[in-house]
Amino acid sequence: MNLAIFDLDETLIAGDSATLWLSFLAEHGLASEALLAEERRLMENYYRGTMDMHAYMTLTLSPLEGRRPAELAPLVEAFISDCIMPIVYPQARERLNWHRDQGHHCLVISATGEHLVRPIAQRLGVQDAIGVQTEIADGRYSGRPTGVFSYQQGKVVRLGHWLREQGIEPGFCYGYSDSLNDLALLEYVDEAAVINGDETLNALATERGWQRLSWAL
Repeated sequence: MNLAIFDLDETLIAGDSATLWLSFLAEHGLASEALLAEERRLMENYYRGTMDMHAYMTLTLSPLEGRRPAELAPLVEAFISDCIMPIVYPQARERLNWHRDQGHHCLVISATGEHLVRPIAQRLGVQDAIGVQTEIADGRYSGRPTGVFSYQQGKVVRLGHWLREQGIEPGFCYGYSDSLNDLALLEYVDEAAVINGDETLNALATERGWQRLSWAL
């Protein structure tokens, strides 16, 4: 089976879904300004490739603590409608449709929590998605991440887990990302494409013969 693997944030959409989610929660009185400020500080480390993912996920999952998934679902759907769908790159939609027309299996892999990644992917018509796993205890979110983080090399590890669970033997693999943090994933696939890459990633793409694509709203 041929696969088309997409990063989510700044690849399929023109923004970071976790950051936008926290702002959405703050607007609804469910996250503090102090939390938003700390998230911005940690995101600076993400762009440097030095993020402490456990600290970041623990912080950003804290508003979920004690809530049931069914309680959160309507809020997530409203967030996707209001904040995510308007910033989906048209070129991303076109590329997803092209892969579907070719009979390729599309998959989204993101370092954002699965409580956001899965429903966003589904709204984009992608049924399979991998995000950072969120622990549920006694039917409620604990506010803690669990498992292997789908971040940097962890994306390839989680992809391997998913392939084995699904019983899929991958054929030709396409991969799309905007970030140097996804270098391991871009090196894993057979045909890599860099979306709106920075100077470092674009130089690497040129060296490796990867596609360099410019997507905009």
